Amino acid sequence: MDLALPHGTRVALDRQALVVDGGTVLFGGAPPRMLRLSAAAAALLNGGELEVGDATSAALARKLLDAGIAHPVAEPASAVPAASEVTVVVPVKDRVDGLARLLAALPEGLGATVVVDDGSADAAGIRDVAQRAGAVLLRHERARGPAAARNAGLAVAHTRLVAFLDSDVVPQPGWLEPLLARFADPVVALAAPRIVALPPVDGWLSRYEAVRSSLDQGPDPALVVPKSRVAYVPSAAMLVRRDAAGAGFDERMHVAEDVDLVLRLHEAGWRMRYEPAARVAHDHLTTLSAWWLRKAYYGTGAAPLSLRHPGSVPPMVLNTWSAAVAVLLLRGRPLAALAALAVAAGAAERLARQLPVQNPRPVAARLIGLGALGTVAQTADAVTRHYWPVSLVACLVSRRARRTVAVIALAEGVLDWWRRRGDADRPGLPAYLLARRLDDLAYGGGLWWGALRHRTLGPLRPVGTGEGDRKGSSAARPGGSGKPHS
Repeated sequence: MDLALPHGTRVALDRQALVVDGGTVLFGGAPPRMLRLSAAAAALLNGGELEVGDATSAALARKLLDAGIAHPVAEPASAVPAASEVTVVVPVKDRVDGLARLLAALPEGLGATVVVDDGSADAAGIRDVAQRAGAVLLRHERARGPAAARNAGLAVAHTRLVAFLDSDVVPQPGWLEPLLARFADPVVALAAPRIVALPPVDGWLSRYEAVRSSLDQGPDPALVVPKSRVAYVPSAAMLVRRDAAGAGFDERMHVAEDVDLVLRLHEAGWRMRYEPAARVAHDHLTTLSAWWLRKAYYGTGAAPLSLRHPGSVPPMVLNTWSAAVAVLLLRGRPLAALAALAVAAGAAERLARQLPVQNPRPVAARLIGLGALGTVAQTADAVTRHYWPVSLVACLVSRRARRTVAVIALAEGVLDWWRRRGDADRPGLPAYLLARRLDDLAYGGGLWWGALRHRTLGPLRPVGTGEGDRKGSSAARPGGSGKPHS
């Protein structure tokens, strides 16, 4: 695999990267790590940015990109694929109006558009829409699932790149160009846009989905890496390198097949990038019953994923000290909280002794503090989402457990709502809390049902930091800040 970045590529440090010792030590990335740079290499990072102009700068840019500590911000035009090198594949079943809306939003100059009708009842309606748009039409007489439909389109594509777009999305103007730019890097196999809500956003549930959809991976670019902040990207909208995708999605999976593809590409050594500058609007489900059942359906995908990729989709990612903090916090007593604080302080002191930086204690305190916040967030998520059946049983037999769970459920919801205070679509606090807890009950219920059905505890088993990660130049991974599949 050719790792060379084209000259003229420019990368910038992630906004959350911690830079110390005059730029010779960097903390951050996915998974969290420490990178040590020579003084000469640090000097190349002028103002947190680096432009590739020779072998030295190319090697440094590659290291930063592969660590997730930096992201690409510009590429030479000659290295960026054209829209004519893209085939758009649209799987559709019984969504004639949505298909017409999507095809009308596609840009000019594409290599091809392929519509795969996965057993729609109104075959004539799908055919008419596809013909008016000049799209190639394939049809499955019986529904075989979205994975099979996407693979059918992938099999007839002759371009270097294939964009998968579900029939309930609408690409926003300019969505394709930022994704194409990511493929100037020869080791990128997949790039995904930010999934936002399709207007209008009306009603409390619609407002919740607009700010808390599991399809939306947030406003910051990221390297897509299991057990990190962006651990997967949805197949509702993604652009893939055809040769890297191989046969495509696993047709035996009717849920989480997109996460499985991401995990397989990661295991094969390919890089994947999340690019929020590209935006695709999704027509979210906002009818309560349909929305709740879809969330539960998503939860059922964790079990087959854990069987295919052990340890890659855990409910929690913890190391020894953060696991101790989580256990102490769950005791729900002031003394236990003080003990958790003492454990974190001890972890900071131990880390300070290991860090090869000029002022290790402030750096260690910051890193452990961030790790502690991640541990608190994961613990709250586990109590109300992944392990809520266990929490329910505990509440039935223990007054202290009832108090602890109630405090966690309320505090987590309020904090999550407050963090989205700048979003105009955010619903009021009572509606947000209700939707948040219903979301957790649905996903957690689906997760447990899938685990029982597949007879595995894999999706319920926490893992330690570093398990299953690609080897890298990590010297310190202090936090328990991984994000499980959700």
